[in-house]
Amino acid sequence: MPQALILAGSRPGSDPLAASAGVSHKALIEIDGMPMLARVADALRQAGFDRIAVSTQPGPVADLAVTLGLTVSAAQAGPSRSVAVAFEQLGAPLLVTTSDHGLLQAEWITRFVADVPRSADVAALLAQRERIEEALPGSRRTYLRFADGAWSGCNLFYLNSPRSAAALELWQIVEADRKKPWRIVRRLGLGPLIAYLRGKLTMHRAVAHLGKLADVEAAVVESAFGLAAVDVDTQDDLIAVRALAAAAKPGGDGNDRAFRPA
Repeated sequence: MPQALILAGSRPGSDPLAASAGVSHKALIEIDGMPMLARVADALRQAGFDRIAVSTQPGPVADLAVTLGLTVSAAQAGPSRSVAVAFEQLGAPLLVTTSDHGLLQAEWITRFVADVPRSADVAALLAQRERIEEALPGSRRTYLRFADGAWSGCNLFYLNSPRSAAALELWQIVEADRKKPWRIVRRLGLGPLIAYLRGKLTMHRAVAHLGKLADVEAAVVESAFGLAAVDVDTQDDLIAVRALAAAAKPGGDGNDRAFRPA
């Protein structure tokens, strides 16, 4: 049974983006008249996932999840711990995404899952900068620069086997360094670090090395869709995502190319 987890936990205190949109939590921000959580759940269902859990705290987001027919998993301190708890409950294989993936499309999901190597215990979807900027010129994302390009995460992960639990422990270790690739590479040892500093280390090789540290096979899957890397982190993101969603629906301005491979 295909199953998925949506991360929708909140940090302590008010979320400025949610507050600016007049809602209590970011997952409740509406895109084209639908809360982002509902949009993500709809995309997952269209992709064939019939068992979907939401990691969140008690409150409005959990209430919406129940209304949508989703299972609620208790959010923990940090995404990696939240995934670990849900993984214990749901098992493998498990697709993981986030509630702020406001443009998520079923085709992105099915393509990702199909491209995950069968031997991989865990895989992450990433997109190249050129593809992202072609799909959404001017988009400001966080990029990890390696010899094979500048990459941005797409908030889609696949835990393909029970061994994936070991990768979640490593995720907790590197979570704080996610925007500083040299610190992550430093954990791989002297050889990979020197290769990185010389501009010789590829993203694929770095992720494979990280997997070895956790005794799992880890893989990078390159996205064919630049917009897969666009989530709603800032006010500019929200404006862009709302415009793209409105343009893509029937009766929009016809700019539905944004939802096709860049």
